[in-house]
Amino acid sequence: MAKTKLWRKPFDAAQKTTAPGKVLIDRERCKGCGFCTEFCPTGALKMSDEIGPKGYLLARVEDESKCLNCGLCEIICPEFGVHVIPQKNESKD
Repeated sequence: MAKTKLWRKPFDAAQKTTAPGKVLIDRERCKGCGFCTEFCPTGALKMSDEIGPKGYLLARVEDESKCLNCGLCEIICPEFGVHVIPQKNESKD
């Protein structure tokens, strides 16, 4: 995806940008339904071959740098096993 170069920087650019997120998956709650991995818009989450303590395959973070901090995985998880923590956005002016 090509980035569009703007001729000027919008005044509210810092307010509109999203901070990247850190995804935490609770091994005790994950039941391997795959909703978080299926609906992640960037593919930051994938299903692993690791079996959790209750016998289910666990979801895992494939590439944390892809996370947009949209929170969709957190919302869609039926067991409340995914949490997204916003990271500090280091803006370069």
